[in-house]
Amino acid sequence: MKLDILAIGAHPDDIELSCAGTIAKEVDKGRKVGVLDLTRGELGTRGTAETRDQEAADAAEILGLDVRENLRFKDGFFLNDEAHQLDIIRIIRKYKPEIVFCNAIDDRHIDHGKGSKLVSDSCFLSGLLKIETKDNGIVQEPWRPKHVYHYIQWKNITPDIAVDITGYMDIKLKSVMAYKTQFFDKDSSEPATPISSDNFFDSITYRARDLGRLIGKEYAEGFTVERYPAVDSIFDLI
Repeated sequence: MKLDILAIGAHPDDIELSCAGTIAKEVDKGRKVGVLDLTRGELGTRGTAETRDQEAADAAEILGLDVRENLRFKDGFFLNDEAHQLDIIRIIRKYKPEIVFCNAIDDRHIDHGKGSKLVSDSCFLSGLLKIETKDNGIVQEPWRPKHVYHYIQWKNITPDIAVDITGYMDIKLKSVMAYKTQFFDKDSSEPATPISSDNFFDSITYRARDLGRLIGKEYAEGFTVERYPAVDSIFDLI
């Protein structure tokens, strides 16, 4: 299966919190979209790796993903080294995405910045002919995505591009709430975390609404880019 977009996150729920509106919009347009989770989020204070597995599957169904895989890297301790890069390269060459979404370039959680650089480096290396990988015993062809976009997470990073997600905010929030062990629940007896407050959950909407305001739309999601986006005409900008 060839994908149009492969969204990669250090943890299950990274994608839903950051770019689920963009994904839902592209799925609605008929694009093939997949998600790759690097870890199972097993160090999370609330829930377990097993509950995260089920929540990720539920979110995938809500978003209409074509595929979702998990590399089961060690949460908190994965590295940007050859072994981890090769695992990601195999996935990139397997699905041949035109676009890759990955973690914020800098963030509160150490895995986010690490994951950002790891995925970006792997996307470049995936295009090199002399790096050999195999899938089911078959040598894979080199593949380099045309674009790598970094979504925005905890920190308020200024985006380079903003995607209008008006009409897709409800499905974004529904996909986030698939992770019911992680986010605000007044009846939960689990320890409080920075993302389990009602303030954090509200911030998902007001951040999207504020960015939407800045581009003249109702809601938007922001990304930083690794190279300048190009347009054929100045009138292509909305």
